[in-house]
Amino acid sequence: MIQNKTMIERAEVINYINLLMDNLSQIKDNTGEFLLNFDGLVVDDKSWNVWNWPQGVGLYGIYKYWRRTNDQKALTIITDWFNARFEEGVPPKNVNTMAPFLTLAYLYEDTKDKTFIPYLEDWAEWVMYDMPRTKEDGLQHMTYGPENKNQLWDDTLMMTVLPLAKIGVLFNKPEYIEEAKKQFLIHIKYLSDRKTGLWFHGWTFEGNHNYAEALWARGNCWITIAIPEIIEILDLKKGDFFREFLIDTLNRQVESLAQYQHESGLWHTLIDDKTSYLEASATAGFAYGILKSIHKRYISQDYKEVAYKAIQGLVNEIGDDGAVQKVSVGTGMGDTLDFYKEIKITTMPYGQSLAVLSLSEFLHSYI
Repeated sequence: MIQNKTMIERAEVINYINLLMDNLSQIKDNTGEFLLNFDGLVVDDKSWNVWNWPQGVGLYGIYKYWRRTNDQKALTIITDWFNARFEEGVPPKNVNTMAPFLTLAYLYEDTKDKTFIPYLEDWAEWVMYDMPRTKEDGLQHMTYGPENKNQLWDDTLMMTVLPLAKIGVLFNKPEYIEEAKKQFLIHIKYLSDRKTGLWFHGWTFEGNHNYAEALWARGNCWITIAIPEIIEILDLKKGDFFREFLIDTLNRQVESLAQYQHESGLWHTLIDDKTSYLEASATAGFAYGILKSIHKRYISQDYKEVAYKAIQGLVNEIGDDGAVQKVSVGTGMGDTLDFYKEIKITTMPYGQSLAVLSLSEFLHSYI
């Protein structure tokens, strides 16, 4: 187990990140096995050269690595991806296709490239005024597939709300910022489990329930990431009620995560179900969120052992080709717990994406 930074050399971490970036920027679904077909609309969740949420998370991980190391290879991967996608034309707007805009917003902040402005403005305005809403004005989790009417999902905070908040800060749009705060509050209201502090995958206002009440790991990891991110994006100061409320929510979740962590360092795909398989992408997300929250002192330094154990478990799943093993494929809303336990496992870009994100944050340990 990595008890401290001396157990794994910084150069090893850099090497893992380079392997992951190489794999990520070349990954492709050659067989079509993992293409999603929604009444004739085919969605590729696996290949890198696609504008969707797996690639959005990957871009953000690589961006974080670039900011920490000034590695020009990382910056080239990001800029090449955006240049190619703009050349092709942006896709239809939904929760998941909004995800790359978090990285684009940060990239604009760094470069002041004015060609980004129309994209950032147009998509943020769509979220504010045209994106479908649930009862109580939540952002409906609309994707390429079913409309998910009146549904709230964990993923929305990471994929859509964080970009909206960042764009709001960049362009001095207080209404965007207040909207982002409201979305966090409504999602906490309906998705957090009072008993454990963990999060249910989804909520529907159609039947007023949390479906299978699944404490699904990857859904939870979006929260572990999103809470420290929104605090940083909005530069919330100590004493701010929203900041304190978020930190309390995060602490409840992390307290349970520490209790349910497997001896390998990974977490089960259903966090509280030891009969469900161990899942690496969620583990990477938890590692990032916990490490960042430790570094920002949002949570106790005592959780370092949990974070380091997760990092060790994660690197054990990185193959020589840079592919992360034990990653579940895209997962819709399940009506039964068995639904989650039966989701297939393969190499998916968000495995590498979340691993880059977590290992980039782990580099902070060497300062």
